[in-house]
Amino acid sequence: MDEIEWLNTEEAANRLGITTRTLYRFMDQGRLPSYRFGRVFRLKLADVEQFIEDCRVEPGTLSHLYPEPHPADDDSDEDAEDESGEDADSDDDDENETTNDDDTSED
Repeated sequence: MDEIEWLNTEEAANRLGITTRTLYRFMDQGRLPSYRFGRVFRLKLADVEQFIEDCRVEPGTLSHLYPEPHPADDDSDEDAEDESGEDADSDDDDENETTNDDDTSED
């Protein structure tokens, strides 16, 4: 029978590149098997290595972290300009101002 290689919590946390607080959270959540011997916790090296493999990111699963720009979004600025190079909305603003002036002169 092979001898079990044990790690203390500090060694396991260092091997995983996390804090001991995060390690304890993983242990408490049952994500990482651990053993209590009296007042100390120990983890099997094989369990820590398996945890590392289980955390491997599958290719193609991170697209939500870098959304692709939509080609239509790039063209939207060009559509807003008329042939004179001014924004199409700017003419509407001038008409609204005139309408507002007419409304105030009737009082």
